Amino acid sequence: MNKQDKIYIAGHRGMVGSAIKRRLEKEGYTNIIGRTSGELDLKDQAAVRDFFRKEKPDHVVLAAAKVGGIQANNTYRAQFIYENLMIQNNVIHQAYENGVKRLLFLGSSCIYPKLAPQPLKEESLLTGLLEETNEPYAIAKIAGIKMVESYRRQYGCDYISAMPTNLYGPNDNYDLKNSHVMPALIRKFHTAKQEGADTVEVWGTGAPKREFLHVDDLADACVYLLKNYHDELFVNIGTGSDLTIKALAEMIRDIVGFQGELIWDTTKPDGTPRKLMDVGRLHGMGWKHSIELRDGIKQVYEAFKKYEGAKV
Repeated sequence: MNKQDKIYIAGHRGMVGSAIKRRLEKEGYTNIIGRTSGELDLKDQAAVRDFFRKEKPDHVVLAAAKVGGIQANNTYRAQFIYENLMIQNNVIHQAYENGVKRLLFLGSSCIYPKLAPQPLKEESLLTGLLEETNEPYAIAKIAGIKMVESYRRQYGCDYISAMPTNLYGPNDNYDLKNSHVMPALIRKFHTAKQEGADTVEVWGTGAPKREFLHVDDLADACVYLLKNYHDELFVNIGTGSDLTIKALAEMIRDIVGFQGELIWDTTKPDGTPRKLMDVGRLHGMGWKHSIELRDGIKQVYEAFKKYEGAKV
């Protein structure tokens, strides 16, 4: 990629898209474009077609998606499959139609079978049943991977896909109903501390294990892949290590400074027992994450406190 090339980031204001934008700007890329959902509805085929014909981007990062935690995935199943399929179908096809040189499609670790061998290797895709609670979202993301793969095979497009593990960082969603586990825990512990509560309720048993990657590390990996990776197989992006939800909750409790107890609501779903990425391919290319989990959570919590203070 040349520094003057026009780069379109779909989802440039979301957690992932904004991190990739920051990373590209840091490296001196000056011609980055984006559109808010109010300016361009990516589900609208004609609107996306018109946008690509007018702007003619050289490169595309497809970070736009409808996302959420276990409850959101399970409650809004129709919206999750419909909106994500429409977004990626429109963007990927119009990228091809308008001569985009490079496209990076971002998926999710939930694409893997619920009981796939750990750590999750790229080759495990489509080898078993998916986790029920987020199956519609996972199917949409799998379709995106296969669309990128198919456009490579039929049309010779130099498009690639990457599958991030669980992410956290700036511009995360802290809504307790629709957020992922880490921002939900940060908000719960912060509120409990502010209110002087004795306990905090946490969903599930605490036994599932999860891997977490700071979104700035993801952005660094994405830019690295855009510059260096040209193969068909999608690439896992993660840290290669995980911890139980119980250990995560205790770490966040310690960082926030909440002194009370954890109450586990075992009527709530645990989700997949474990989702650890095999990052051997990425490590073999020479890339590795740089932000360790405790340091990253501390950074995020400091930013969250400023955000909460600004609201008051």
